[in-house]
Amino acid sequence: MKFTPRKINIFLLFKLPAAYFTGIRVTSISKAQSEVKVKFRWVNQNPFKSMFWAVQGMASELTTGILVMQQIAESGKKVSMLVTRQKGEFYKKAIGKITFKCLDGKKVSEAIQKTVSNGEGQVIHLISEGYNEQNEKVSSFEFEWSVRLKK
Repeated sequence: MKFTPRKINIFLLFKLPAAYFTGIRVTSISKAQSEVKVKFRWVNQNPFKSMFWAVQGMASELTTGILVMQQIAESGKKVSMLVTRQKGEFYKKAIGKITFKCLDGKKVSEAIQKTVSNGEGQVIHLISEGYNEQNEKVSSFEFEWSVRLKK
């Protein structure tokens, strides 16, 4: 399957409906990076009139996860993937349209190649940062992904 924003957004509707219904949408994906946008609205708000932290977490995780999924698909091998650790930091209220980007595609590619070639599991640390419409960083997430060949 070719990974396109449209195909992934349809995947969200059926496999991750919480992400879809809170407004999370993939806007671009390449081997090097991915981008997801989410607009602050009633369904994803917190009591403090900003975007709920978990919605930001879902959007940021998606930017990293689709890079991992894409590289696994391209490898042609059965590789399992699992988030083993997550850390988030928040800098400003998330209101308006928030764009999350992960620029770590090269790290993902190297890890998948290693696990496919030597059969050993790999751990990848991927960063996704969220910016508002004024290009101010509102949050940053680090995800630790574990990948390994399925037996």
